[in-house]
Amino acid sequence: MNIFKTPENYLYSNRALLALFIPLLIEYSLEFFMGFADSVMVASLGEVAISGVSLVDFLVQLIIFSFSALATGGAVVAGQYLGSNQIKKAQDSATQLVWFSTIFSTILMVVVIILRQFLIGLLFGQIEADVWATADVYLYFMALSIPFLAIYNAGSAIFRTTNNARTPMQILFICDVLNVIGNAICIYYLGWDVRGVAIPTVIARALAAVLILYFVTRKDYKLHIKRTLKHKFNAILLKKVLQVGIPYGVENGLFQLGRVLVLSLVSTFGTMAIAANSVGYAIGIFSVLPGFAINLGLTAVISRCVGANDYEQARYYNKKILIIVVISHIIVNAIIFASLPLILSIYNLSPQTAAMASEMVIWHGIFAIIIWPLSFTLPSTFRGAGDSKSVMYISLIVMFACRIGLSYVIADWMGIGVFGTWIAMFIDWYVRAGIYIYRYFSNKWTEYRVV
Repeated sequence: MNIFKTPENYLYSNRALLALFIPLLIEYSLEFFMGFADSVMVASLGEVAISGVSLVDFLVQLIIFSFSALATGGAVVAGQYLGSNQIKKAQDSATQLVWFSTIFSTILMVVVIILRQFLIGLLFGQIEADVWATADVYLYFMALSIPFLAIYNAGSAIFRTTNNARTPMQILFICDVLNVIGNAICIYYLGWDVRGVAIPTVIARALAAVLILYFVTRKDYKLHIKRTLKHKFNAILLKKVLQVGIPYGVENGLFQLGRVLVLSLVSTFGTMAIAANSVGYAIGIFSVLPGFAINLGLTAVISRCVGANDYEQARYYNKKILIIVVISHIIVNAIIFASLPLILSIYNLSPQTAAMASEMVIWHGIFAIIIWPLSFTLPSTFRGAGDSKSVMYISLIVMFACRIGLSYVIADWMGIGVFGTWIAMFIDWYVRAGIYIYRYFSNKWTEYRVV
């Protein structure tokens, strides 16, 4: 079968895939560009500010990815119902997702605000006093945005299920532009500290949540939810949503926690190492940006195929989208490598810090092409089929053994330093890729249909 020519009777034509993936790619690009712009503006406040914000951002990413995972669970259930033409149950699944995300995220916001100083001490240990003060202020404001993040993620996932990634993209574009403008005014014109980045971010995320709720409650939308302040949970549907969402959420949450634990090791190497690691990650994340975006669409595609009980299509789209991710990563990393000196000059780093960050970015880009797609795109197929628990177990075992355990061995015990944590990460990717390849060809992932 020609992988680039889609059979006429298949669910997604090439045009339909592009209509799904391109807005997702733009949306993710906007999100990461905003993070990049924030880091550049924070850099003008000095390396202490970079360090404090980067420490908190790792924790915030933990929360963001957890709610993104929960939203994916709801999207998988709704997608499988759509694939089997059960529209009403698909709508009810979307409703359960939005309400649960809103209530749970509000509780989490209160917990983080109350325990923020304890969390900073627990996760990052003995850091310099000025870095601690910056992290405390920044975490307070980021906690306020948690419910808005959860609501936006839930709404965005619902739209992806119906092959509409354009609406969330447009919402995010408006909010990100306002965010960057607000940051620039607060930092460069008003002369604020890290509050100049935090407060506009909270406002932008609140606006995104309001807009996504407006569109997802419109009655002309296929998966609309009811406009009401009263809600009764459907235990059966909610269980199905959580059956996929919780394992993926635990996986994402503990994966980000693992990164935080590694960051606590990085923090022992000094402010220069923290700054280089932060900048390396901020730039290096663009190496896999297409993959992150496309993975969200792949999960929606596979869920529809599985809902229609057509695993031949699921395998076809898995192979096709893996190739698309690899090609996308080649293009993106070629651009990053060519423009790296210019990008690093924006951060105003010391020569030694810039050299450390450059090494991280280059190696990250190389492995993003070679092995990342098999490590992170392939399991998206499993989740779309409902095989979320197995992916969670594999991911967590490999993470604790390789990403965390080897970081301490290579970076600390072997004396390599901060780059040793990146070496451990690359080893992690290879190990999980091998396991996922075996599971794919064993066909065990086809036994986990949710609906």
